[in-house]
Amino acid sequence: MGVESRQQPALSGDGRLLASLVDRGGRTTVILQERRSGRVLPLRQLRNRQPHSSPSLSWNGRYLALLVQQGGRRQAVIEDRATGQQHPLFLPPAQEPQQLSLAPDGQSIALELINGGSRRLQVFSLAGMLEPDLAPGLRESGGGPQVQP
Repeated sequence: MGVESRQQPALSGDGRLLASLVDRGGRTTVILQERRSGRVLPLRQLRNRQPHSSPSLSWNGRYLALLVQQGGRRQAVIEDRATGQQHPLFLPPAQEPQQLSLAPDGQSIALELINGGSRRLQVFSLAGMLEPDLAPGLRESGGGPQVQP
């Protein structure tokens, strides 16, 4: 494989994985790569839904969120790399996602939406859909400062 031009880089919170976009045969596709080894990791559910844009990774890289082309529209989807499942985010028909950013814990996502020519940002909770992808040593609940053993 020759040198590829990469765009829209996104690092996992732990810095271990890098998602970026490349042009393959006139179609933009996302590549997920281990930074140290350079090994490209498979993304099972995304192969037939191109082009891709706006990749974003959770803390450990379990979740990869991005925009895919669905017919004549863009759709925000999240691939759960642990289970192989793909979670589409269903938006009202008049709202077209332009960019997204997944929270490191995978519990919310921010979308830039276009509706009738106007742009707005909206944050959606994913708490009922995705398990938390937390940094090692962090608790899921509690109100005080994190205590390290």
